[in-house]
Amino acid sequence: MSQSIVQLVNGLPEDNLTVSVLKALDFVVPGEWENLVGFEHTISAITGETDMNEIRKIRERVIEIYEDGKEGYKTAVWIYQTLDKTDRAIGAGAIADKIGDMFSFIPVLDKITPKADNLQTVDLSLKLVGELIAYSKMNQISLNPQNFAASLQENYRYEALMRMAALVAIDGLIPLGPDFLSKVQNTLSGSSTRGLERNPNFSAISRLIPGADKQGFINQTFGAVQGWMEDLISSIGLTPETLFAHLSNLIEFSDDKLDYVAAFLDASTNYYEHTGIQTVARNLITRAVSS
Repeated sequence: MSQSIVQLVNGLPEDNLTVSVLKALDFVVPGEWENLVGFEHTISAITGETDMNEIRKIRERVIEIYEDGKEGYKTAVWIYQTLDKTDRAIGAGAIADKIGDMFSFIPVLDKITPKADNLQTVDLSLKLVGELIAYSKMNQISLNPQNFAASLQENYRYEALMRMAALVAIDGLIPLGPDFLSKVQNTLSGSSTRGLERNPNFSAISRLIPGADKQGFINQTFGAVQGWMEDLISSIGLTPETLFAHLSNLIEFSDDKLDYVAAFLDASTNYYEHTGIQTVARNLITRAVSS
């Protein structure tokens, strides 16, 4: 049996490597993300409500909406969990005993292998598609890449904005370098359908991608969001070097090993799932209060 949204939020860690990495990335979208954990606390933080009877009523309404089979919240959570699971599996067994609040990165470099660029670019693109599908499911709107790009610009705040900023940093700039957008575009335009079908993340969510031309939809989604990512990068001068400077307080590594850093973060963090659960909870709580 799948966990309830209450259990999922209550299970979020207050402090671990994922949380530390997200805090280190706060400079990308300053002040947007707070690590809300504990369901009653999350309700109070989002609504300002302090009366426990009112909080209980909101909680009950949230559970009712989340469990409604006509709603898309469970699917959204499944997407966030599933697309993070593949990344975490890479090298996780080899480095699980090395993870701590502060640690040296260098001793585990020989135990993990960075993704090939084409695999990394496809995974980034599929996370974007997953985000589009999750957003559409939660808001019960059609799957439209252009409308999603507009919503990203106008409506994304808090955990959702942090997730997208982390996607640009962790799945884009760190493993692929400052020209990652052109690398993704070139890879997608040259990818074969057969190669895409071998990707585990694509296999997991392909049934949710609309139409017969699923590769075309992935390309459209990346193309629609590319401008937003370019604006984010240019607005703060975001580079692999600036990310290196902020993350070096958490992990000891040399700046010529950023592709290994990306592989390590894939294996050791679940920022996509963590912030995804928080986004679903915020959406549900806001809706419960207004309904």
